[in-house]
Amino acid sequence: MGIKAGLPRYELYLYIAVLAGALAWAASWIVEASSENVSRKAFKGSVKPGWYYFGRKMDVADFEWVMWFSTFRNHILFALSGHVIFAKIFTLLAPKIGIDGCKHRSLVFCAYGVLAVLVTMGWTFTALVLSHCTVLYGVAVFKTKWMCFAAGLATLASIKLEPYNSWQEKLVTGSFDLQDVLFYGGCGFTIMRCMSFALENCEKKEGNYTFCDLLKYNFYLPFFFFGPVMTFDKYHAQANNTKLTRKEREMWNITTKAVLHLAVILTVDAAFHYLYILTIPGDMKLVSRLSDWCLAGLAYFNLVYDWLKAAVMFGVINTVATLDHLDPPQPPKCITMLYVFAETHFDRGINDWLCKYVYDYIGGDHDKILKELLATMSTFAITALWLGPCELVYIWSFFNCFGLNFELWVAKFFSISPFSTMEVCMGEAMSRRIRGLFNAANFWAIVLYNVLSLNSLEFAKLVGRRLIFKGFPLSTISVLLVTYCGVQLIKEHERRQALLEDEQPVKPLDGGKEKAE
Repeated sequence: MGIKAGLPRYELYLYIAVLAGALAWAASWIVEASSENVSRKAFKGSVKPGWYYFGRKMDVADFEWVMWFSTFRNHILFALSGHVIFAKIFTLLAPKIGIDGCKHRSLVFCAYGVLAVLVTMGWTFTALVLSHCTVLYGVAVFKTKWMCFAAGLATLASIKLEPYNSWQEKLVTGSFDLQDVLFYGGCGFTIMRCMSFALENCEKKEGNYTFCDLLKYNFYLPFFFFGPVMTFDKYHAQANNTKLTRKEREMWNITTKAVLHLAVILTVDAAFHYLYILTIPGDMKLVSRLSDWCLAGLAYFNLVYDWLKAAVMFGVINTVATLDHLDPPQPPKCITMLYVFAETHFDRGINDWLCKYVYDYIGGDHDKILKELLATMSTFAITALWLGPCELVYIWSFFNCFGLNFELWVAKFFSISPFSTMEVCMGEAMSRRIRGLFNAANFWAIVLYNVLSLNSLEFAKLVGRRLIFKGFPLSTISVLLVTYCGVQLIKEHERRQALLEDEQPVKPLDGGKEKAE
């Protein structure tokens, strides 16, 4: 209720001012903590020389970000550029030698992918990946879903649990900085793709997809090591589409996104010189002395940064996939735009995979409490295996599973009388305000449940104690009010999008009067 309910213009302006001021205030605390403690012994390992002329050191605590823009930067640019050039050369030469380039482009992608994997990781790793494909293809031909799931999860467990993962990793010849990352990325995403292939083969009414179809799907290089996972039915349809056309202004949009990704990279790099958001949470002695606002800012900015990292990584890969006339899974939704657990994910490809084959398959319309509980438990059980079983992953899975179910329980509770009657009587605008209060609390539950996987359980517990218990009532209420302002601005954005889809004018209400939609 109230998705198209508008709020007065000046009320929205107030929300913008409060939110901007609060973010600036929290950031100032973090800048101060970063500058005053830059010489701490605990910072030496993760704060390195940065902008010499500005006298600023840089936070390099995140291994993935440093890897992407130092060790891996040249490799990925070389490999992805080679993919694009190789495909373009084939497209130009194919008509001259009597080959339908559109018809065989997926095979060309596969050939380049196999060659790149072979050169990068060696023949033993390539043979290991092929063995995973062979085993799961052998199970797929029986067209029994439970067998496909059992074989796929067992294979996934073999690279996530000891001693099987160590044994397989030792098969990879050579030694270089990225070997571990590429090994687990390549094997993990291969297994998820093979499971998608097997499950889609179960749905095929006549015959089976070929082993070559699986190889073409799995060895598409842009997705091979780092994802995203694109389900087999979508990839097969798009890669074998012979009518290749560009959408209006598509190349302009691709260029714009590339420039945007570069701007985000530069922004994050600049922020790391002033906001040591990754290093500070690792020093619990320092963290315990920081203000409540500084802690809230650290928790929030950590999740925003994690989204930015995922958006850049998937954005670069998706740009190449779009050039290949594919429509890949989009980057995740920013944490700033989230106030419900149902949309909380940092890998939209894995999320789409889980929703299609597990969550939606078991949960149906997600309206039944017991079916929803079974669906979420199954989903997070597979997610825990995918992430690598450990205590922190178990805790993260439990709380996010609980949050997803708790949303349904609350919705069910307030849908009964007299609450439903009261909501109808109060009107859509007031309903939106009251729902915003609940959403603000939900937002911080999402932050606390997910920040423990990015930093540590101790940091998440400290932030929770300070904001909920020790900081009550001043810090608790002020943080929730600021979050409420943010939630209402998100709802306003969603309202405008909904009205645009309905081709209706978008105007906030003035004077507190409701406007007929």
